[in-house]
Amino acid sequence: MTQPDYIEQRDNGYCILGSRVSLDSVVYRFLEGLSPETIQADCFPTRSLDQVYGAISYYLTNRAEVDHYLQESDANYEAFRQHIRAEYPEAHRRLDAILEEARTTRL
Repeated sequence: MTQPDYIEQRDNGYCILGSRVSLDSVVYRFLEGLSPETIQADCFPTRSLDQVYGAISYYLTNRAEVDHYLQESDANYEAFRQHIRAEYPEAHRRLDAILEEARTTRL
């Protein structure tokens, strides 16, 4: 996989070079339909538009590999979430009750 100057691999993930902004966060917003200009202005104003375009270009150039990485990350997160839910059932029961109350209040 080629790595342009905009992306670096770090801590089992990908980030915009010299920042803590993950490639994931840019890609998910891009896949939601946000333009690079909106992603930069509304989500990551400390990054340049050039960096956001570079991240998107990296994704499009390496789409299959990045999609695989995102799927693995999602699966790992879900497994971790389920483990924590099983480990702390009372805390999650209370949290679920709070979230349900918030949902019904909004309706």
